[in-house]
Amino acid sequence: MHEAKTNLSRLVAAVEGGELDEVEIARAGHVVARIVPPRGSPPRRPGQWAGRVRIHEDFDELPEEIAAAFRGERS
Repeated sequence: MHEAKTNLSRLVAAVEGGELDEVEIARAGHVVARIVPPRGSPPRRPGQWAGRVRIHEDFDELPEEIAAAFRGERS
């Protein structure tokens, strides 16, 4: 555990750079943690929300009282 604390940045960099597949950290001879690269996310599929999301017709209209509040004006 002490060695892992001392060299944590170097161990993470080694996993991040692909030098090591994983690093096991042990306490009293028992593995208590592993440093592994993050799992890849699945590829994006454009259009998967098509037809399932509706935007209200006045979505782009900002009420004047809200616009005034953003300008710092009080109503």
